[in-house]
Amino acid sequence: MADLDALRARWTHALEGARTPATGPAPGPYAENLLARWQEPQRHYHTLTHLTSVLDHIDVLEKHADDPDVVRLAAWFHDAVYLPDRSENEERSARLAERALTEAGVPDARTAEVARLVRLTVTHAPADDDRDGQVLCDADLAILAAPPSAYAAYTAAVREEYHFVPNDAFREGRSTILRQLLDLPRLFRTPHGVAEWEATARYNLSAELDLPAL
Repeated sequence: MADLDALRARWTHALEGARTPATGPAPGPYAENLLARWQEPQRHYHTLTHLTSVLDHIDVLEKHADDPDVVRLAAWFHDAVYLPDRSENEERSARLAERALTEAGVPDARTAEVARLVRLTVTHAPADDDRDGQVLCDADLAILAAPPSAYAAYTAAVREEYHFVPNDAFREGRSTILRQLLDLPRLFRTPHGVAEWEATARYNLSAELDLPAL
């Protein structure tokens, strides 16, 4: 169960770090709006648990980022709009970030950077010099390197989100995604991700692909 008070505090810390201190509206209403979004009933994997995990992994990777608070804000928004049967979730989430952060007093350049990072989660393909993008993408994909029980829970939750997709079509689509991931030269881009998560993630992906259901 997610700790809502802890998440509220983390939101406030990131927002205050990204805007001029003591300027702009109170952080609370923005936190409540985002927390409500992350608790919508259609979510089974893209929940507060996932948000907390991404924020935790950003904390681990913080030294690799140029602007950690901007990356944290991007984590809050990266799946803020999420409907499993829609393909424009990241774009709608980025636009939400642009509106909300501008209103909340975040400078234009940092607001634009948050939106860029949110849009980057469509491909998870940051450039070699995109340190903030690498941190967000690695944090978002860190679930791939989870222990076996947590990885199994992740795959089950993803299937539940796509409950409306027939089994054969889901298996075909999931297999394609797994093979595409395994074909990448690197799943992770930060030095920590490469050293600590790459091998385990590849093991998990290969093991899932070898399951009879896939």
